[in-house]
Amino acid sequence: MISSEFWDYLIPGIALGALYAVIAIGYTLVYGVLQLINFAHSEVFMMGAFASLLVLTGIDASHPSAAMSVLLVAVGMLAAASAGAGTAFALEKVAYRPLRRRNAPRLAFLISAIGASFFLQNLAGKMFGHDSKSMPELFRNKKVFSVFGAQVTVLQLLILGTAVAMMLALDLLVNRTKMGAGIRAVAQDAETASLMGVDIDRVVSRTFLVGGFMGGVAGFLFGMNSQVVFTMGFAPGITAFAAAVVGGIGNIRGAMIGGMLLGIVESFSSWQLGEEWRYVSAFAALVLVLMFRPTGILGERLGRSA
Repeated sequence: MISSEFWDYLIPGIALGALYAVIAIGYTLVYGVLQLINFAHSEVFMMGAFASLLVLTGIDASHPSAAMSVLLVAVGMLAAASAGAGTAFALEKVAYRPLRRRNAPRLAFLISAIGASFFLQNLAGKMFGHDSKSMPELFRNKKVFSVFGAQVTVLQLLILGTAVAMMLALDLLVNRTKMGAGIRAVAQDAETASLMGVDIDRVVSRTFLVGGFMGGVAGFLFGMNSQVVFTMGFAPGITAFAAAVVGGIGNIRGAMIGGMLLGIVESFSSWQLGEEWRYVSAFAALVLVLMFRPTGILGERLGRSA
């Protein structure tokens, strides 16, 4: 007989895993196209959270109605997505494109990514302060229904529904559209794609825009579930990167699976072992997966995932 506590931790674990999956897709998209790890993606996530916080705190939304709550969520997501996409686009233009045009070694990209991450983190600390802030309360009714005695909240449904919708939309975009064909072509063989008339710079910029869009929305959702602070991107960013590796770095569906797996592992480990073990358990799961599947669970690159 499964106890009610099992469901109390499974449901938040699924919601957390969905967030990790959305962030992980940003890493996996960039790696699939450029074979580099965009370590500044965690700050894209953070910038999205701050953008939504600034917009929502400027709106008087005390005791919102159901319709007002939906509108505020849409406004917050739009602000976060715009900030995330804009930050990612600027990162590609400033930190990566000059290196690509000079055929710089991979180490230069890695150093540039880490430098951009520190720059954005400290810029946010300077602009918004070092104190953590809370998102406005957007929902009057926080609990919707129960599953085997475990309460399911509006925020958990919002996180899961938004994450699933974005992941399905991205999967369709990559595998069913002309833009997606360009992304897959560059991921598989950039030189040949260029000879076939694919604009590499445009494809790379769009890839960063899509990843930044999703990262910004994830920042908004994470901020609603936690606190908004200039260092908030570090832990989720590292865990999401681990999720991308677990699923198979460069594979979109693998990032989804890896994110869900690590979210559930974290939730159950905090229940059984204590909160201080949640990240330890997540990275232990990473090591175990890589011991048996060195390329990750699915282990395919973006260019071969169709």
